[in-house]
Amino acid sequence: MAAQPVWSVDPRTGKPREQVAVEATAEEIDRAVRAAAATREALADRTARAALLRTAADLLDEAGPNVIEAADAETALGPVRLTGELARTTAQLRSFADVVDEGSFLDVRIDLPDPTTTPPRPDLRRWKIPLGVVAVYAASNFPLAFSVPGGDTASALAAGCPVVIKAHPDHPATSELCASILRRAAAKVGLPEDVVVLVHGFDAGVELVRHPLVAAAGFTGSVRGGRALFDAAAARPVPIPFHGELGSINPVVITAAAAEERAAEIGAGLAASVTMGQGQFCTKPGFVLAPTGEAGDRFVSALTDAISESEPGVMLDHRMRGHFLTGTYELAQISGVTAPVHPGPGGPHTVNAGFLTFDAELLLKGEHQAILNEYFGPVTLVARYTTREEITAVLGLLPGNLTATLQMAEEDPEAASLLAELTPLAGRVLVNGWPTGVAVAGAQHHGGPYPATTSTSTSVGATAIERWLRPVTYQSTPQHLLPPELRDGNPLALPRR
Repeated sequence: MAAQPVWSVDPRTGKPREQVAVEATAEEIDRAVRAAAATREALADRTARAALLRTAADLLDEAGPNVIEAADAETALGPVRLTGELARTTAQLRSFADVVDEGSFLDVRIDLPDPTTTPPRPDLRRWKIPLGVVAVYAASNFPLAFSVPGGDTASALAAGCPVVIKAHPDHPATSELCASILRRAAAKVGLPEDVVVLVHGFDAGVELVRHPLVAAAGFTGSVRGGRALFDAAAARPVPIPFHGELGSINPVVITAAAAEERAAEIGAGLAASVTMGQGQFCTKPGFVLAPTGEAGDRFVSALTDAISESEPGVMLDHRMRGHFLTGTYELAQISGVTAPVHPGPGGPHTVNAGFLTFDAELLLKGEHQAILNEYFGPVTLVARYTTREEITAVLGLLPGNLTATLQMAEEDPEAASLLAELTPLAGRVLVNGWPTGVAVAGAQHHGGPYPATTSTSTSVGATAIERWLRPVTYQSTPQHLLPPELRDGNPLALPRR
């Protein structure tokens, strides 16, 4: 069969822009993975890894106007949003270079021998080593920060793992440009260019996760696509870790006291979070529990006003636009569901934001589980509760999430118990904030119970590096055979326990 072309498409018109590449065959995937695997020894040099990450950040900054222009042409996210995303991406690369330099990610632990213990303790020296080639699956909604030069790539390289990246079909030209920059950075610091290899194509993604030299995978995308790859990773003769971010509705609970205290502020804040990036953030608050009564009505009124003022927007591609329009239309047809602001087409290539509302009792009857699905785009669902017990009952129906948010009053008798109920549902729990926006920081956790993610790890923050490492202990090993990181005297001045 002839190689299938890979086209760059303008989401503002739905028309092809240019052919960027062709989809990789199974033979080409094999060559790509083997080429990446051959760079492992060179990438073992921590100094070179840190230099690679910093040089990649510098080169991305230098190419910023071209990168932003390419990404905007393929995603319609706009120069302002993409300028901020590029800054986040380069800061993330530099932060992982700092992680590599500092060295605590190696988790060096040394127990000296002690014959008096029961049983006697030998000399034990533990650290973490890189797993091997990592398959990275780029995201649609972040063409930089969660794609070719994004967090999975940065953290894998920081761990000492070469990467083979499966480009997202929504931004193939941006992917090619960014991959060329990363490869140029590698060459500039004396590393093989194949520490980063880029491939295209749906079948290529399946072949990649099945390749025997691929040791782990990182994915950001849909539940359907991620689960298929997760199952393929588990079904291999030698299963591998699959760190997938799949789906999240990011519930928000508004207490009665919070609505009484600041209904208008909460309504405006929710609208801004829901419409940010046309609702195409994985942390968009897509399900809200709000009280009935006068204070809850004021919240709904404020939300109505704020969302009504939002402008129609272009989604990442016309397929997603179609799913958004079909999904929200079907929700609006459910008996008991109303749409104070109808989500729908804003034009031939755009969508209007909106929200739907219904009584929480509708869910408690065990009907219409589609309400609890993720709807990618500028929409949120507001369930009106009448009692504290209804909140608990609805929360018990929710799947795992990346985030959960509590909107509470300054003096709120329900806050402590609600926070305790929200904590098992998500990897990040917010109070009086909005989940869109994920700071790159040491204490950050971007993950959560399934289907939010397929593992307990984070894909954002310093500890994202832990996904690509495994521990090894050397027992009673002569000094000259130990890695320098584990030798007496701490010659590399690493943090050690």
